[in-house]
Amino acid sequence: MFSISLFLLLPYCTRQTSDVIIESTPASSIGGVIQTELEKTVSLVCTLQSGTHDDKELVWLRNKAAVDLKDGNKENRSSVCISPVIIEDEGATFTCHLKSNASNKASVTLNVTYHTDISGLEEVTVEDGESLVLQCHMKANPMVTSVTWKLNGSLVDLLTSSFIITSDGITSKLQINKVQRNLHEGLYQCTATSPVYGERSKSFQLTVTEKTLKFPLMPMIAGLVVVGLTALLAIISRWRKIAQCCK
Repeated sequence: MFSISLFLLLPYCTRQTSDVIIESTPASSIGGVIQTELEKTVSLVCTLQSGTHDDKELVWLRNKAAVDLKDGNKENRSSVCISPVIIEDEGATFTCHLKSNASNKASVTLNVTYHTDISGLEEVTVEDGESLVLQCHMKANPMVTSVTWKLNGSLVDLLTSSFIITSDGITSKLQINKVQRNLHEGLYQCTATSPVYGERSKSFQLTVTEKTLKFPLMPMIAGLVVVGLTALLAIISRWRKIAQCCK
């Protein structure tokens, strides 16, 4: 029983060996992790506790990069405010330490939760017979548990309608190698499901147009130039003959 109790107390004692402590709003867990969300505010206060220190200046680091502090916010007590919290703050570690002794420190890490950023309606136009790729960005924390694709309210048919769905964990793609109006035109919907935030969707209104006949532009221009020059030379030659007859 004694050995178990000592083991449980070890993390607490280890955190108290430093004269530097960090208090946060919202509060951190025992492991120094602060749970927060996008657009929220996180306040950190670093305090130098009891002890004899010739240098009482404190330094803040964000992922090992120095945080710029104003005068008056460095000695004995120093604060940092993260507002608003952004996606790039996910996993960021903030460390406060004595300038004269970097080993005398404390750290906290942000765990920023957010849903995938998909919404709205996008108009898409493609020619009959062309290829098409629709994309839904599904990056989120925690990760989404599922992504579904629907066409006109029904799950896309991967067997009979030439659809290919791929995902790399960040982006889900719906691909059609050869679009056919009777099979593929309509309203597509991509839905991502989060264990925390529920469902979010993005729609794509696909319009399939008739295939247009495409001509190579440069050969056409070259041909027109040749025809134009030939006609011009013919006219000049004709006028010369007329002029000679009139003399």
